[in-house]
Amino acid sequence: MNIFLIGPMGAGKSTIGRMLSQELNLLFVDVDREIEERAGANIPWIFDVEGEAGFRDREEAVMDELTLLDAQVLATGGGAVLRAANRGNLQGRGFVVYLETSIDQQMERTAKDKNRPLLNAKNPQAILEKLMFERGPLYEKTCDLVITTDRRHPRGVVADIVKQLVSQGVLSGK
Repeated sequence: MNIFLIGPMGAGKSTIGRMLSQELNLLFVDVDREIEERAGANIPWIFDVEGEAGFRDREEAVMDELTLLDAQVLATGGGAVLRAANRGNLQGRGFVVYLETSIDQQMERTAKDKNRPLLNAKNPQAILEKLMFERGPLYEKTCDLVITTDRRHPRGVVADIVKQLVSQGVLSGK
């Protein structure tokens, strides 16, 4: 069984993914961390040197490989849904959970994070709004389940995901 987490930056994909993998005794993989390890550089550096297109090429290759693994919780980057190949791999190779969050919550959660090249601008809120306008419909179209994370403790979100996985027959009763 594979569970793939999608959603905007600041939705809690990494935190919730780590906790969900422990709860379900599955491997946890973070696509962005995997890209950094393989590149030997952080994401802002990759964006600076290769641009967003270069980063998306790396992301697509890594996701194609990682979505073939089994028994994992995979946290994707916020823009992973931009490429049709990624959406197809996610939908065809596992159960996709969209962690939905508000722009206000994203602002709060990403305010001090310097590892987000798309937000290195004068008006990060306007950027987040634009990204959600572009990506929101793709998250919705790609997912099997939507879970809201706003003002919720990660443990509650994980419990909610597990409950939904059981009720949808993806998991046997826990």
